[in-house]
Amino acid sequence: MTTIGLARSWLYAPGHRADLVRKALDGPADAVVVDLEDAVPPAHKEQAREVARATCESRPGEVWVRINGADTGWADGDASELASSGAAGLRVPKAEDPATVVAIAERTGLPLHLLIESARGLRQVFELAECHPLVVGVSPGETDLAADLRIRDRRELAWGRARIVTANRAAGLPSPIASVWTDLSDTAGLAEDSTALRGAGFFGRSVIHPAQIEPVHRAFTPDRDEVEQARALLGSLDVAGDSSAWVDDRGRFVDPAVVAGARWVTELADALDDTPDDHDEPAGARPGRSTS
Repeated sequence: MTTIGLARSWLYAPGHRADLVRKALDGPADAVVVDLEDAVPPAHKEQAREVARATCESRPGEVWVRINGADTGWADGDASELASSGAAGLRVPKAEDPATVVAIAERTGLPLHLLIESARGLRQVFELAECHPLVVGVSPGETDLAADLRIRDRRELAWGRARIVTANRAAGLPSPIASVWTDLSDTAGLAEDSTALRGAGFFGRSVIHPAQIEPVHRAFTPDRDEVEQARALLGSLDVAGDSSAWVDDRGRFVDPAVVAGARWVTELADALDDTPDDHDEPAGARPGRSTS
């Protein structure tokens, strides 16, 4: 089952293109999201819903589906069709109202990943993150969010990103998934931005083309030095005795918060099980398909 907090790449595939959905599922992405929303023209919404249901039934627990927004005429049909489909979960776009999210959760019984794409959603993000046990993550949809906030420079979304990171962690949820990088020609920019977002509290990224998967995997996979340093730090616990803080043999000050960070790195590396020797080598495993 695809797990938020472990999957590094979340590849969108347009629901009305069964051929592209199959190709995405057979590719290197950690997770696949069949899209019923932005990538599907209105005339093909019903077809996309049928493809999504058939795909989820054939590969239960593997496939996420982004449904249409609650303010559209397709949302109710999406929820009804997917409730017993075997979907791993639903992405809910333009999440703003906790009561609406609760209604979707109760109707479908599926894990929900909420997308914050408006000022109202950003204001409500703490309530949204805690409104129902089936909410498993909250992430930004930055193209819509920037448009609603009338922000021209994405760097000015830093405060909103931090709010979303905080809302997830305060609710006991995994780190949020980063939004898509829309410039398909700029893979260097994608890699740099993804690394920065990992440092800012995000884990994993939505992608819209297979060429974006490898740089995203590299950015969100701990490199060998990072993992070795974390393991060495945890090894120093054996000689720390009852001390709550100490200086290890490398001269690093260690306290419980530092230990928690090191444990996260080693647990992530063990879960991915494909840490490269350095960031010049690709990370190609697909942990999201085998974890629960």
